[in-house]
Amino acid sequence: MDDLDATGLADAIRAGDVSAREAVEWSLARIDERNPALNAVTALRADAALADVERGLPDGPLTGVPFVVKDLGATVAGMPSTNGSRLWRDNVAGDDSELVARYRRAGAVVVGMTNSPELGRNASTEPVLHGATRNPHAPTHSPGGSSGGTAAAIASGMVPVGHGNDGGGSIRIPASMCGLVGLKPSRMRTPSRPRLASFAYPLAVNHVLARTVRDSALLLDVGAGPVAGDPYVAPPPARPYVDEVGAPVERLRVALQTAMPNGDRSDDACVEAATATARLLSELGHDVTDDAAPAYPLDALTAVMSVCMIAPMTAEIDARLAELGRPLADDDLEAFTRVLYDIGRSLDAGAVVRALQQLERAGQVIGGFFVDHDLLVTPTVARTVPRLGVLDTTVPDSMYANAAAYSAMTSPFNATGQPAVSLPMAVDGDGLPVGVQLVAAYGREDLLLRVAAQLEAARPWPTAPVWRPD
Repeated sequence: MDDLDATGLADAIRAGDVSAREAVEWSLARIDERNPALNAVTALRADAALADVERGLPDGPLTGVPFVVKDLGATVAGMPSTNGSRLWRDNVAGDDSELVARYRRAGAVVVGMTNSPELGRNASTEPVLHGATRNPHAPTHSPGGSSGGTAAAIASGMVPVGHGNDGGGSIRIPASMCGLVGLKPSRMRTPSRPRLASFAYPLAVNHVLARTVRDSALLLDVGAGPVAGDPYVAPPPARPYVDEVGAPVERLRVALQTAMPNGDRSDDACVEAATATARLLSELGHDVTDDAAPAYPLDALTAVMSVCMIAPMTAEIDARLAELGRPLADDDLEAFTRVLYDIGRSLDAGAVVRALQQLERAGQVIGGFFVDHDLLVTPTVARTVPRLGVLDTTVPDSMYANAAAYSAMTSPFNATGQPAVSLPMAVDGDGLPVGVQLVAAYGREDLLLRVAAQLEAARPWPTAPVWRPD
């Protein structure tokens, strides 16, 4: 089954070439074989997944496809819901979150939960609670974060596709580091319910990591759409997203940016990957402008990414402590999370309001760039894949010194709410994946998927699982 993506596997099951039970058993066997070396899956749902198949699965576009859910921002009934934190170590979900329910109604079979850094506050996946997840391409290196567990599970062939979410790059960064397709949809394209995180979810959005563009499009069709009572919604697409894959692409105005928003230079391999992708787009008939970038309002972006991420995290920790009926203990949180929590406790209402105003300003300034440009091309990550330990939340100084560069290219578009996708367009000198990010105007996932599919057809990337047990 290694040559099948989720779409292909679902087709094979419908055709009777393989049964849903065989597909799930294959996935569970892969997890048993490969997870001990990678630590991607933190909670297994083996008996329950097979029971789901025996009861009969819904007839949908994903019927029988094994699927994993990130242990952060989404829940599966009866499964641990730890947020990657010791403070939630004993927490178990009572219900499926809305998005998980949609995947399961489409026929997906949840086989396990995947590792996440504590409360998602790292571009690597190295929580104290579950330990570090390792990159299948190089087990000494990070798989990225915060959806690093899902990325490692897909890249190593445990499942063909899986859930992630992205509040500062947490789908795109691990997609880049593990050689996958990682689309961050537009703000509120997919539901967060029942999670109530009004300040975080203007930044964060749920979707999947995948090996192919068509899988990302298919899962977006399954997951997209509001829930009654949502405070705001994304504009609906003109047609199903899967119809964008292989559709003709109009001549586009493309901008290439290789430096970080603050002007610092990206690593050579990252620059070369983005530049080569821009050249390929030019060969495909698009108009490319080099060294063109939005006028990033750095002060606004700093305020947004600090306050609008810290404030809801602080409230969530306080709510958990109230639920437990006790004060915060010294070993509840990792050192970096504790620093952020203490900052959050010191914020006043004025700081929160000002940060939300800066979020609006960032959207206006950066969004204006996309009036005259259809697409922005950047490295997904300004640095090549780091070794484990470079981003260490138990040592806050390592985060202050290193973390910013890993989300510099991705986080601005969480502030603006624009869709952005990371594509596995290159490898560095050590053979590790290098992603290239494409960004479009708000609501234009259709355009991103068309262009991504055009690039995938013009320069196909490897989709076979990576397994290097040594």
